[in-house]
Amino acid sequence: MTTIGSTGIPLPVLAEGRGPWPPAPPSEPLAVYIHIPFCRWRCSYCDFNIYAGMQRWFGRYIAALAREIQRFGGAAGRPQARTLYIGGGTPSLLPLPLLERLFEAFHQAFRAPTDIEISMEANPGGLSLTYLEGVRSLGVNRLSLGVQSAHPEELRWLRRDHTFDAAQEAVAMARAAGFTNVNIDLIYGLPGQPLARWQATLEAALALAPEHLSAYALTVEEGTTLHRWVREGRLPPPDPDAAAEMYEWTRERLAAAGYMHYELSNWARPGYACAHNQVYWRYEPYVGFGAGAWSFTGATRWMNIRHPKAYIARVEAGEPPVAEVEPLDRRTQMAEMVILGLRMVEGLLDERFRSRFGQGLMECYGPTIAELVTLGLAAWDGERLRLTPRGQLLGNEVFWRFL
Repeated sequence: MTTIGSTGIPLPVLAEGRGPWPPAPPSEPLAVYIHIPFCRWRCSYCDFNIYAGMQRWFGRYIAALAREIQRFGGAAGRPQARTLYIGGGTPSLLPLPLLERLFEAFHQAFRAPTDIEISMEANPGGLSLTYLEGVRSLGVNRLSLGVQSAHPEELRWLRRDHTFDAAQEAVAMARAAGFTNVNIDLIYGLPGQPLARWQATLEAALALAPEHLSAYALTVEEGTTLHRWVREGRLPPPDPDAAAEMYEWTRERLAAAGYMHYELSNWARPGYACAHNQVYWRYEPYVGFGAGAWSFTGATRWMNIRHPKAYIARVEAGEPPVAEVEPLDRRTQMAEMVILGLRMVEGLLDERFRSRFGQGLMECYGPTIAELVTLGLAAWDGERLRLTPRGQLLGNEVFWRFL
């Protein structure tokens, strides 16, 4: 059995030449991601792998997902799951019976500890107490709501299909359904957005008392409706200086409210940091199921075919749905571990890097680290490399130096 470094995670092998499958049970628990690529429509800024108007495909898609998950579990010897994250898209579009089928497949394929973190994304619009009670009864214990803004005009041009009143109601129903871990996603740095309007959105979100907050600076991705609007002059491009001012204020306000800033875009009350996403930032193994989902072992990454119909056809034909396999050389692994580790506010421990690669950070990146420290973008104490508050504002200026 071929393994990767000190992780002990088996390299994928090609099953009948068509896709990677683990040849033996992994020696570490895996973070599990399941992608639900369906939405009512596409938001103006969204470049995710999502598709609208495919309600009649929901049943076949979940059947294919269940088959993929069960095949993996069989090939991997029913490994232990570390976390489960159901993302999208809009997973809350799925009727409860389809979600139940998904959870049956998961538990057949994976061993899950009783205290496993199970996250699910949901759109604040269209939820009901009965639905959320059903979701909670399936084991979901972390609900992530895509609120984005508290202002009607911003929600309209973001093309969100909910109001902030609906978001408030969704949080109240989540509490009534028994959820004690709720995340709220927000977007700042919108074109023409004044600081005061972003402050009002964050204050409105804080009034909902979530355990976790994610705040993302708006990026204009090529191919999106927002990109077209900016290109045509219908909207000004986002102002990076204004976004930086909003970010600095957000750090201060959330610290004062008792939230721990643990990743560049994420804050949590003590004990509520997202365990699943920390697997990504710590460069640890995960497996993804569904259309366009990625998996990672440490030295290999692979991606499933992106379109749901093609994904369904591949799985129904009994073939692995893998579209792309990317072997990662040692240099790439090192750079990615540093870049992802620096997204964590605590930074990257030299000991973790050394245990994986047999060399320390200064041995591999001494001149780069010295330059970043001189520029005031990073701090190095001999044991840990982390971004300074200024470095957090200019993360891309740091990250490209390691590539």
